[in-house]
Amino acid sequence: MASVQDITIGAAVNILSAVVFLVAFAILRLQPINDRVYFPKWYLKGIRGSPTRSGAFVSKFINLDCRTYIKFLNWMPAALRMPELELIDHAGLDSAVYIRIYLLGLKIFVPIAALAFGVLVPVNWTGRTLETIKDITFTNIDKLSISNVPPGSKRFWAHLVMAYVFTFWTCYILYKEYKIIANMRLRFLASENRRPDQFTVLVRNVPPDPDESVSEHVEHFYCVNHPDHYLTHQIVYNANKLAKLVEKKKTLQNWLIYYQNKYERKPDKKPTTKTGFWGLWGQKVDSIDYYTAEIEKLSEEEVAERERVISDPNAIVPAAFVSFKTRWGAAVCAQTQQSSNPTIWLTEWAPEPHDVYWNNLAIPYVALTIRRLLMAVGLFLLTFFYMIPITFVQTLANIEGIEKVFPFLKPLIEMKVVKSFIQGFLPGIALKIFLIVLPTILMTMSKIEGFTSLSTLERRSAGKYHLFLLVLVFLGNIIAGTAFQQLHTFLNQSPSEIPKTIGVSIPMKATFFITYIMVDGWAGIAAEIVRLVPLVMFHIKNTFLVKTDRDREQAMDPGSLNFYTSEPRIQLYFLLGLVYSVVTPILLPFIIVFFAFAFMVFRHQIINVYDQKYESGAAFWPDVHRRIIIGLITSQLLLLGLMSTKGAEQSTLVLIALPVLTIWFHRLCKGRFESVFVKYPLQDAMVKDTLERATEPHLNLKAYLQDAYIHPVFKGSELERPAAIDEEENNPLVATRRSSQRGSKYGSGENSDIGV
Repeated sequence: MASVQDITIGAAVNILSAVVFLVAFAILRLQPINDRVYFPKWYLKGIRGSPTRSGAFVSKFINLDCRTYIKFLNWMPAALRMPELELIDHAGLDSAVYIRIYLLGLKIFVPIAALAFGVLVPVNWTGRTLETIKDITFTNIDKLSISNVPPGSKRFWAHLVMAYVFTFWTCYILYKEYKIIANMRLRFLASENRRPDQFTVLVRNVPPDPDESVSEHVEHFYCVNHPDHYLTHQIVYNANKLAKLVEKKKTLQNWLIYYQNKYERKPDKKPTTKTGFWGLWGQKVDSIDYYTAEIEKLSEEEVAERERVISDPNAIVPAAFVSFKTRWGAAVCAQTQQSSNPTIWLTEWAPEPHDVYWNNLAIPYVALTIRRLLMAVGLFLLTFFYMIPITFVQTLANIEGIEKVFPFLKPLIEMKVVKSFIQGFLPGIALKIFLIVLPTILMTMSKIEGFTSLSTLERRSAGKYHLFLLVLVFLGNIIAGTAFQQLHTFLNQSPSEIPKTIGVSIPMKATFFITYIMVDGWAGIAAEIVRLVPLVMFHIKNTFLVKTDRDREQAMDPGSLNFYTSEPRIQLYFLLGLVYSVVTPILLPFIIVFFAFAFMVFRHQIINVYDQKYESGAAFWPDVHRRIIIGLITSQLLLLGLMSTKGAEQSTLVLIALPVLTIWFHRLCKGRFESVFVKYPLQDAMVKDTLERATEPHLNLKAYLQDAYIHPVFKGSELERPAAIDEEENNPLVATRRSSQRGSKYGSGENSDIGV
């Protein structure tokens, strides 16, 4: 258990680490050679060019102007200077709303911290009950917690009142923020430029027809059922194998460029490579000849696979991107049931073209339910079994655990400074290291589930990661930590005293979370801005692969906001703040520092670095709101359980109303605002369509949408185009290839779906 001294040393280490990262960034960003690493967004927008400096040759790589180093921290006020409307125009609504999550944390916790330190800390400090309990470990930090209040004391009324105040304040801020962001989304959609997804829906589970191909069947269905609004469609091909060949070819071309550059630098020696795995073994051959031959062979495979996909009917997936003449027509189709059979002709808004995850479009719709069931079971098993190594690591990440495993280190560990360093720093860094690979595993599970857009994949992965952090990192560490630290006490006291000991021990776990916040939320955020991996990778590519300015631009890795990892991490801080605001308020300043520091750092990154892969119009905000509500309810239930161990049973009736009121508040917000994030109002669609017809009467929308949803591997190639609609736009009868006069599948009444 970390003491005040341990926390102080841990804070000093993390603050020093953060300062080192910030100074390194401030210096590295000034060097011309690093300009594309720290300002890639401006290069992608075509606003910034490579810095040119006259004078010494070295000035092309190193900034020799000493005056610029005097203001090396000017990036901080610059990150806060851009107005929000300009930020939305510059980086998109997703990025602007993501930044507001950190601002929301400040709005909630700064007033709560002021009240907690003004009311609860004095009440806890003067309780003086920990000193009277035998055989329990505590520190001065624990004296500031609710554990220091004697059982049955009237002092608990201060905690009950503050619990209500904190809940009402949090709900008030959440409601205002939900309303602001809903209005921001509506304004964004109304003012947004034309995009293909505004006119397009994704249709899945197209039923088979013996007389028509999938393309003809789709065209026939929508010509009949949406005769005034259907425009065109693009069928979906299973091109996953072709995409893998294209990606593999790109990798081989990079290796070829590398060896060609190497040979140009040293023409007297031809480079060689081994033909085995990763070039580690096998026959040694000429590198340039080998990769040239491999690329030629792969190109032949690519051409053959491309022809097979285009000509093979089995390569066509029973799905299509269907586009309409108006946004109104697309909204009606996306938000209504298309057939009396609710399992076919399933429609949803099409993701924007950059947001489509093409690999999952080829998954049969009937397999999705099975996949998601299997992944739900897999998530449960992963959560259960991941607890074992995390508990083991946390056991080792303390003095007793290390001395038990490595007894020869005991003299070193018992040194005061080393002991404080281990207890104030090691537990947090051990947990962070162990969680590094988890987001990748969860993203893979979401991909297996079959979602068809990157934004949905990230939101689903974020949901899994949030559950994981809630169960394992928060509840798991409290339960496991209590069991290990208080094991001796449990074995040597009467059973009636165990609940009281647990009630006292849970708030004591705040010291562990303080160390984690400092490692992850202070030093970790500072490390983010240095961009060490993209920095190294850019210079490696720039040295070995870059020949032209276009190559140099492709070598840049601006990255993006990894919503599926960063948002659940923010939610952990909301959870900790809400849980410990009443229990152990000393944790709040550490959380406030995180929110303030992260707000500044990520605002800088969004302005200068990140290039978002897609734009969802802040569709993720209902998830953010719901997870904060989950944290709020969790804090209320834990406080309810804690009070029951403190001889304050009468508080149960007072506190039981809080979760009920919070759930009612969530349902209120859901009913009031959530539809804005999942549906597109027909009134707004009609307004936008009318305005567009008035300002652009000669717009060729079909040409604009024709290639929008073609698989990237087919860009520039000839694919099947539905041509019948061109000939029949003014014909009330729709031609069909059906040889029989069967009852209509599409309309009401006999033979209403065929031209007769």
